[in-house]
Amino acid sequence: MKCAQIYPLSYKGLYKISNIRRFIMSSESSEGSDSCWRGVPITEIYGSGSPWGSPEFPLVVPSRNHAVLYHVRGDGSADTPPKPQIGQDKWDQDHVRLPCSPESLYPVENSNGETRLKKRWKMIEHALQHPITNSKELAEAIISYNTKFKKIWKFKALHKFFNEYLEEEESQYFFDVTLPEIAKLALSLPKLVQSPIPLLKQNMNISISLSQQQISCLLANAFFCTYPRRNTRKRNTEYSSYPHINFSSLYECRGSSSVMEKLKCLCHYFKRVCTKVPVGVVTVWRRSAGDAVPAWDTQDASLAALPLHVDSETTIENAHGLIQVDFANRYLGGGVLTYGCVQEEIRFVICPELIVTMLFTEMMKPDEAVLILGCERYSEYSGYSNSFSWTGAHGDVTPRDSAGRRRCAVLAVDAKPYAADAYQYQRDMVDRELTKAWVGFSFHTEGQCEGLRYPGIGTGNWGCGAYRGSPRLKSLLQAMVCASLRRPMAYYTFGDPELRDEIIEMYNTLSRYNVTVGQLYKYLIQYSETDMKRTSLYSYLNQVVSQPSENNDQEFMDISSTSETSQLELSGSLQKEFLKDFGSPDMFSQESEPLVEIVVDTNDNKKASEQQSKRLHGDNSLRVDVSPPLQHEENKSLIQPSRLLDEMQKLDDSLQLHSSPSGQRSGIRHDADTSIRNKSQLDATAEMKKKVNKRITDYFSKKT
Repeated sequence: MKCAQIYPLSYKGLYKISNIRRFIMSSESSEGSDSCWRGVPITEIYGSGSPWGSPEFPLVVPSRNHAVLYHVRGDGSADTPPKPQIGQDKWDQDHVRLPCSPESLYPVENSNGETRLKKRWKMIEHALQHPITNSKELAEAIISYNTKFKKIWKFKALHKFFNEYLEEEESQYFFDVTLPEIAKLALSLPKLVQSPIPLLKQNMNISISLSQQQISCLLANAFFCTYPRRNTRKRNTEYSSYPHINFSSLYECRGSSSVMEKLKCLCHYFKRVCTKVPVGVVTVWRRSAGDAVPAWDTQDASLAALPLHVDSETTIENAHGLIQVDFANRYLGGGVLTYGCVQEEIRFVICPELIVTMLFTEMMKPDEAVLILGCERYSEYSGYSNSFSWTGAHGDVTPRDSAGRRRCAVLAVDAKPYAADAYQYQRDMVDRELTKAWVGFSFHTEGQCEGLRYPGIGTGNWGCGAYRGSPRLKSLLQAMVCASLRRPMAYYTFGDPELRDEIIEMYNTLSRYNVTVGQLYKYLIQYSETDMKRTSLYSYLNQVVSQPSENNDQEFMDISSTSETSQLELSGSLQKEFLKDFGSPDMFSQESEPLVEIVVDTNDNKKASEQQSKRLHGDNSLRVDVSPPLQHEENKSLIQPSRLLDEMQKLDDSLQLHSSPSGQRSGIRHDADTSIRNKSQLDATAEMKKKVNKRITDYFSKKT
């Protein structure tokens, strides 16, 4: 994927410091305005001025781990659907058992009470080739090849939808025009899907590519409930670890408004694909992390280096060009074919091609994720849950990549539900969510990359609501993963501007103090050991970050004590000055590039220094503007070089460094000290500045 070359200095050094200023300024620039977003502009999440400026995902190449069900075209033509790949039927536990397979048999009882096996596909063809004029006849057709459920399935929602919910003209049009085309589409299964469909099982890194036309055919069979062995709800059956795929579970629901509106979305989809055959393709990847998950307490990526955009009005499905997170159930689709009507279910009915993943994707484990690339959106909607409503057709203008896939990437990651709010802060729960987010967000991040990776992540309140997750915690966890992967993040709060502002304020605090992913992880674990009823998470973090303890100070600066230097410390005032304003453990690292001149602004020269900070690639003397924390914004002068040199001299004397064999201090060092002390503190010469920079570098090298 795309990597951005950031700055000439190392990612861990100057990039951290410059981004503290850059991103905090970007965040504050929108505050107080009428804008619905805070943080950096969305273009910084794109990595370009367009949502489509990021590089494409890997092309479709058939392999042992990538099943391609269509013939890959070499001419780039996308005017017609691709032709199906020819293969042999496989009726086994590693592939989807298709209803058209010669092995698909169904027990049928004759008039004499005798039971014999009959080819299921013949029964389906017989039922669907006859005219169906109302919901009662549709239910009878479905039961004819599912006779075991004759006394169980009542089709309550189906009957209410066509007999009560729709206008009579709408219902009549469906049975006269749309339904016959859906039946033809379903019966074309042997022609359109000629290769076996592998099951995306647990612990597998495997993918499937299929055409949109093939998907419409597979979904038409789900509409007519033709898939064998997929109707039982009993445990330990062959498909008990797979989602429901036959629509019978939706037809059986009580006729709630949200169920009716979901049926509207599905009927609209079939009307569209039967009117005009879609010509694109879709790829589904399943990924298992295995042992690749990082140790979070050792991650040194700075949160300040994370481009963060927080929006209270845009929805995730409108985060064009980003990897759009599906707040999934571990059974993909969740309750889309029952009563569910929240984020995942809504996404699946406005983009019904996602439902095909329920046919072949086994329940996800805690270290697994699924990425779907190429799905098309067909419906507009309003509302959420009980207020959800189909509002009309959506014309998807998302461009296609060179493989013919819509450039829409949907990432399914399932959160952990909690019986009590406090459980989510426990170490094992935090680790679980970090692992889940990491395996999803790290799709296609193979290879070395020194800059940011694109496309960015579009996410939000993952696992909140019914799962009782805290959006304040989940936003931090997802930011930690994005920072460790160097992947920009856009966070959507779904109509909650207060949450938007809180997230940005917390991010700004963490950025000002250059908190790393590993440090934040430790703070979260520490918080779980406190009385969480008395202190909120953000209040706790503000306290420990802005007023750190002595131990936290040393870790924050990465100036760990050793046996040689444990008694050698800066004076209290200077130590507080440095620990407060210079949070990067790498700020004074030796680099071949020009040294950095660090300036702490006064209120009087703030505007001038901001202008100078923008000249990042200017003269040899590189000037980086690091704003102090807001709560310490009183007038400050430049750090006095002589005080710092005094402290460094004490360290040299204690370690007996820079001394001659006779025990006398080097003349060069003595002259340098004398010369600098004779200079005015505020009118330091360029030569003195260079010496200060060199001495700072030497000083911190000794300390480490």
